Amino acid sequence: MLFGAVGTLVSWAIISLGAIQIFSRMDFGDFDIGDYLAIGAIFAATDSVCTLQVLHQDETPLLYSLVFGEGVVNDATSVVLFNAIQSFDMSKIDPKIALHFIGNFLYLFFTSTVLGVIAGLLCAYIIKKLYFGRHSTDREVALMMLMAYLSYMLAELLDLSGILTVFFCGIVMSHYTWHNVTESSRITTKHTFATLSFVAETFIFLYVGMDALDIEKWRFISDSPGTSVAVSSILLSLVLLGRAAFVFPLSFLSNLAKKSTSEKISFKQQVIIWWAGLIRGAVSMALAYNKFTSLGHTNLRGNAIMITSTITLVLFSTVVFGLLTKPLIRLLLPPLKHATSAASSDPNSPNSLGVPLISHSQDSDSFLSGHDIPRPSSIRMLLTTPTYTVHRLWRRFDDRFMRPVFGGRGFVPVVPGSPTEGNLS
Repeated sequence: MLFGAVGTLVSWAIISLGAIQIFSRMDFGDFDIGDYLAIGAIFAATDSVCTLQVLHQDETPLLYSLVFGEGVVNDATSVVLFNAIQSFDMSKIDPKIALHFIGNFLYLFFTSTVLGVIAGLLCAYIIKKLYFGRHSTDREVALMMLMAYLSYMLAELLDLSGILTVFFCGIVMSHYTWHNVTESSRITTKHTFATLSFVAETFIFLYVGMDALDIEKWRFISDSPGTSVAVSSILLSLVLLGRAAFVFPLSFLSNLAKKSTSEKISFKQQVIIWWAGLIRGAVSMALAYNKFTSLGHTNLRGNAIMITSTITLVLFSTVVFGLLTKPLIRLLLPPLKHATSAASSDPNSPNSLGVPLISHSQDSDSFLSGHDIPRPSSIRMLLTTPTYTVHRLWRRFDDRFMRPVFGGRGFVPVVPGSPTEGNLS
């Protein structure tokens, strides 16, 4: 959350200020302050998929969690920020408008989150309690997909952030709904959503590649190619600067609050986190087309330059930074020769935990009082090992109030045709 939310705002501010100071002097388009702020939101959106393909969750759990968590929160924050900018007339900014803008951003962020959580809980309750939601893989899968899509459509209908709503709907559904369905439904949904995600991402990059060959947009800049190259170079420099402006300072502040050395973010890990957010992808392209084109077309020279510069930056960062990601990670984090033995001897690894998982039938307080459980350093351990943190308090609340109503792991009632009955038999 620190990198994905606060860091995105810092990056947006750096890119927006740089665009205001530099692009306003280049005079290549009729842009106002709102356009420059939108440019900051467009290029604050990262695409860390390439880095996640190289990192291994079991070898570097903290680093993987930080890169993955920042990536998903960053996209949502960028889109919400972009929508908030689009809904205001930024030509005349005063303290009242600035406060209204901040309030609108927070309103979009929290209402979209609440709507996604409600949709996810409703889907979990329907599948757990109502007959027509169970006993059929087709119905369970269809209900999960339709409820997720319904949350997105409701958000768009209410002028909220659809991507943020469906993101939190997915979190809630994975925590409750997914454990309420049959094993066949779990396998089906897992592969279905993975396939749809891959197809959608492939389509986006196919669209980027095809649009890169669109002569119409490049014709506008044919008389001044140096301007397009300069704009692309400036945007790339602002992205590098904006990324460094929050990764290293926020990591330093985060390390001050950590007592254990294993929990701190090393400088090499900070460099990888910085590098992982340099790639721009689908979200930047979608926001740029939303801002500077009408149905993919534009007749304004300034807008055409921004579109071609976005395409150039996306392709350059994806190809160049993407190709250098694996060698960089191998250089900074060489693979351990004895990874297996090191994992088994690590006090934070799952294999070394000498205490069983705490189920809903055990007394967490009395059980934990006699054991010194180490603080989890990965998502997997965090979900299986309660600690004396905010997460532990949430686990107690979740086990006592939420899971008995909405289901989840170990809280599905044994009734004819239910998933639990099949597992127990």
